[in-house]
Amino acid sequence: MSIVTAVYRNGRITMAADTLAFFGEGMTIPQTNAVASKIMKVGDALIGGTGWAVYDDILEHWIGDQPPRLDSRTAIYSFFLDFWKALRENYSLVNEQSATKETPFGDLDATFLIASTGGLFQVSSDLGVTQFNSHHAIGSGAEYALGAMHVLIDTEDDAARIAQAGCEAAIAMDASCGGSIDVFHVECAEA
Repeated sequence: MSIVTAVYRNGRITMAADTLAFFGEGMTIPQTNAVASKIMKVGDALIGGTGWAVYDDILEHWIGDQPPRLDSRTAIYSFFLDFWKALRENYSLVNEQSATKETPFGDLDATFLIASTGGLFQVSSDLGVTQFNSHHAIGSGAEYALGAMHVLIDTEDDAARIAQAGCEAAIAMDASCGGSIDVFHVECAEA
């Protein structure tokens, strides 16, 4: 479980995330023993992920030394479509499933937030890509984070402060979020 937030302001996206190592069934690992980074640098972009932690390992392995272009909605969709195919073909540990039997779509069981030179994007578990103009949050504490960010977005100038406040609210209100807060930045074009 995780919280990842991002704020787009003045040609820069600031992304923040908690660092709690959470293994389900209520098992958390003390920060002195393990820290789980939820933001990965991929070329000029940042990928923040929530869901199965093994995605960090799979993404790093699959991307290797060839970082993809993640600078548009189309490029991001193409990347994750190829990633979806690779999951089925190259990673036998992936279980075939979908969220419900009523949907024709697969389910990554993870959500990703992308900060790149092209903007701020969410990749939903069904591979849908949405672009955001100002801010967004994903993860188990997203509702709390979005509430805190909503209150600050028009009054606070410091994007890092807004992103951190979102994480702080999620950490305070959602038992599945915790630890310290990582903060990273990506320079991008103006929206």
